[in-house]
Amino acid sequence: MTGQMIPALLALLITLGLTPAVTRLALRAGLVEYPSHRRIHRAPRPLGGGIALFAAFWLALVLSGNWTSELWGLFVSSAVVLITGLIDDMKDLSPGRKFAGQTVAALILIAAGTRIEFVTNPFGGMIYLSYWSIPITLFWLLAITNLINFMDGLDGLAAGVVAIACGPMVAVAVMMERPLAALLAVVLAGSALGFLPYNFNPARIFMGDAGALFLGFMLGAISVEGALKGPTVIAIGVSTLALGLPIVDTAFAILRRLRSGRPFYQADMGHVHHRLLALGYTQRQVVVALYAVSAGLSLLAHTLLYRS
Repeated sequence: MTGQMIPALLALLITLGLTPAVTRLALRAGLVEYPSHRRIHRAPRPLGGGIALFAAFWLALVLSGNWTSELWGLFVSSAVVLITGLIDDMKDLSPGRKFAGQTVAALILIAAGTRIEFVTNPFGGMIYLSYWSIPITLFWLLAITNLINFMDGLDGLAAGVVAIACGPMVAVAVMMERPLAALLAVVLAGSALGFLPYNFNPARIFMGDAGALFLGFMLGAISVEGALKGPTVIAIGVSTLALGLPIVDTAFAILRRLRSGRPFYQADMGHVHHRLLALGYTQRQVVVALYAVSAGLSLLAHTLLYRS
């Protein structure tokens, strides 16, 4: 783990140093999010934090000497996700085109070999997924990518939840003897933590869809590489618990929208953080409370892992 902490610290420091420059660049380029009926903030804020997150993550791996040729698929697919998010931040893509960009990225990663290949049978033996591995992996990657994107509604919420969720991902990757996945998880956590000083309320920059999609996609990819390539029941449980908060929040959001006759992807103000704000809590109070929930679920995931 000591060797993994160096690139994680490097990612944190690069994000800290790079984000102010990206903020200035976003302002000059007019990459700004303005207040609207669907936004909590009351003043324009620069977008583009996703660029800092992406650059810090990959630079940390390269500069620490941890780049390997097997990372090309993940690099290219994450770049596709980032570009999709940036275009959406600039031009407000339709849900279909945004989803298409994510799908292309996921298929690139699957073609590079990152896929759920089999599951263990709790009664003994293994169940090989064969051709089903592609649609199942595709579903998982798209689901996790959008879970984080849907949760990115308050200053610092998505970055903090992702950093916390990386903890159990590291633990299960170590248990499954997947050092690369453990490394990627700690570097992703470092990147997210380095962004928080600029993104926590009151935020000076937003990660935008580019950042939220990148973090979600990377978390999905790491969970497949570290826990789900040949998942045991316990590995599935740990991964699900680590992402419990965005999973439950998104599930209720989809049900709520379908029951009201709206498309499931249509944004609304009914997420758990919106409801807590409506009760009179401040943004900081809500975000810290949701950090605590996410940390509690991650602690439960750790307990489940080490008692198994």
